[in-house]
Amino acid sequence: MFNLAGRTTTAWRGLQRMAAGMATVAEPIGNTKVPMSLLEPKAYINYQRIEDNLAIIRKRLGRPLTLSEKILYGHLDDAVNQDIERGTSYLKLRPDRVACQDATAQMAIMQFMSAGMDTAAVPTTVHCDHLIEAQVGGVKDLERAKQINKEVYDFLATATAKYGLGFWKPGSGIIHQIILENYAFPGGLMIGTDSHTPNAGGLGMIACGVGGADAVDVMAGLPWELKCPKVIGVNLTGQLSGWTAPKDVILKVAGILTVKGGTGAIVEYKGAGVDSLSATGMATICNMGAEIGATTSLFPFNHRMADYLEATKRGDIAAYARRFSHNLKADEGAPYDQVIDINLSELEPHINGPFTPDLATPISKFAEAVKKNNWPSELKVALIGSCTNSSYEDMSRAASIAREATEHGLHTKSKFTITPGSEQVRATIARDGQMAALEEVGGLVLANACGPCIGQWDRRDVKKGEANSIITSYNRNFTGRNDANPATHAFVASPDLVTAMAFAGDLTFNPLTDSLIGSDGKPFKFSDPVGKDLPARGYDPGENTFQAPPVDRASVQVAVDPKSERLQLLKPFKPWDGKTPTDLPILIKVQGKCTTDHISAGGPWLKYRGHLENISQNCLIGAINAENGEANKVKNQITGEYSGVPAVGAYYRDHGIKWVVVGDHNYGEGSSREHAALEPRFLGGLAIITRSFARIHETNLKKQGMLALTFVDPADYDKVRPSDKVDILGLESFAPGKNLTLVLKHEDGTKEEIPLAHSFNEGQIEWFKAGSALNLMAANAARK
Repeated sequence: MFNLAGRTTTAWRGLQRMAAGMATVAEPIGNTKVPMSLLEPKAYINYQRIEDNLAIIRKRLGRPLTLSEKILYGHLDDAVNQDIERGTSYLKLRPDRVACQDATAQMAIMQFMSAGMDTAAVPTTVHCDHLIEAQVGGVKDLERAKQINKEVYDFLATATAKYGLGFWKPGSGIIHQIILENYAFPGGLMIGTDSHTPNAGGLGMIACGVGGADAVDVMAGLPWELKCPKVIGVNLTGQLSGWTAPKDVILKVAGILTVKGGTGAIVEYKGAGVDSLSATGMATICNMGAEIGATTSLFPFNHRMADYLEATKRGDIAAYARRFSHNLKADEGAPYDQVIDINLSELEPHINGPFTPDLATPISKFAEAVKKNNWPSELKVALIGSCTNSSYEDMSRAASIAREATEHGLHTKSKFTITPGSEQVRATIARDGQMAALEEVGGLVLANACGPCIGQWDRRDVKKGEANSIITSYNRNFTGRNDANPATHAFVASPDLVTAMAFAGDLTFNPLTDSLIGSDGKPFKFSDPVGKDLPARGYDPGENTFQAPPVDRASVQVAVDPKSERLQLLKPFKPWDGKTPTDLPILIKVQGKCTTDHISAGGPWLKYRGHLENISQNCLIGAINAENGEANKVKNQITGEYSGVPAVGAYYRDHGIKWVVVGDHNYGEGSSREHAALEPRFLGGLAIITRSFARIHETNLKKQGMLALTFVDPADYDKVRPSDKVDILGLESFAPGKNLTLVLKHEDGTKEEIPLAHSFNEGQIEWFKAGSALNLMAANAARK
């Protein structure tokens, strides 16, 4: 029999003729047409492209491939000529789809409108989940958000209709849960304008968080560029049981790799232990992989994914994936750059934090850590849900704990909130009783939205600056992330631990070993939490909140009020003037951790995400100035006066003075928000110079025409004085792999020269010269 896997359709037909009468020949996978989504019946899964590309790649590389390599290389724009070297090459890829959440979609669509296109080149959806503030409860909070954000929602509704995009209205749910329920499929490649897009890895999809400019490229029909990632293998053995949940896998991995350990790599889970995880549990693990800096995370296709696809009415995709399963798992003997082994049978529940998601402590040692570090032991608020942990399984297990507490007459001692991940999950747990069980013990059900996880929380039980502790099943816990209070100690755990601790009201409580006192005065211990991963009666879709693009889009008018304080059409940035930058002031030398929350805060600033001028007033206001140890207080090197960072940056810009920022390690970690790159560019910045960058932020800066540079020797950061003026030499011969030179001009008249590295390739250098990637795109479109 002929083995035709990997042949092109043409080659297959030729061999079929040769084999006539001699053997049965397998039909090419591409002959079967399966839609990517029930909502997009004319957009088909392209497994044939993967098959054809891999035939070329296998011949070129001559070695076994990891799963992530199969999917990535299967989406190459040019498999024949593409350089492929992990950690070095830049891959040009063709994603299957794009997803945008409402906060980042505003700017992404503004940019897409500037590119001169009339429809998106790939299926694209916009999800309204970020602008709904948690205050009193889901129904009232949603209605208030609809009123407050009406002009933004109207803009997104009309713009998506105009340009052929799917639109999920406020109340639909969190983008990543909606994607998992409706759009993710094994072997697919998706980019999304949110850092937790890797959630779709729970269905075997490579899904990467990007900035809006990357999304615009793909929507405009251009390849997406990604530095060829390294591959970290996580080998799972044993199986989960008892209080240990899928969340504990990624909490453990975060403790091993830290917030920087996954940078430039895809984390690929494998091993016999994978089958003990539900598809939504796998999604949880992939979701929080963003916290270790990973490009994305994913799992191999298995029956748990097929079960979920069938439960969400996508059985045809499950069947198609089964036919393609040889390319939906790693080859035997595939090489990994690093391998981590975790025995699920021995894995303890973990709690990570405070202030960073990689400070991992097993539950058996957590009470001791609380006392040793003098963390506030009283638990003020326990919060479950979010895009990370809001599945039917998560809510079922939490409800089993709540029901047992009710049997013993208990209510939660801490405030307790529940965030359903989607309208489908909300409607299903309302029907099946989990919601009632959680409400009966004192839980407050919030809107189907991000809410406190991203700082959309009108918290009033503590004053700002008051030290306190909260515990969440969320993914991110940087300082002030959830409630804008820098003194809040935020810890991250599974929904199981969060729910149990709410009844104790104390961080030192260990539900595996400790007892509580019931209303009858008798002690009791919680049983192991239990819950089905899929609803026995199927999912209840709830309210229909999806808006498909109209057939006639020509008459649709995009709603943007010229006087709006929330929406503003973009003006192109100026191109590089071709001159060597000299005597640039340092706007701020940032000390320590500087996430995108420090650079462009969320919370109340979210309402300005579509108005670049207004949101730029939060630029770097959370960054700590190395000169004085204070936030948002920098010296204007021209006037000698101290002021806020945005005000000084704007002063320099308005006086024709370009400036630079000097940053520390992993600068720009956290959210994918491109505003953290747009704002310094809008305020007149030329370069961000750091010890190291987080991947997405580095790319975002390049897209906006800024120089993202790193010290060749990270210790040279210490040579920079906040009062220095600097020159950047070498731009006249700017080239890939060629260092630039930073000249430090100290106030005492002395000078130092420091080498600067960069990761710009030829195309990205053209972005810099043109003033931005969008400028170059528009110029190319105008020439056609």
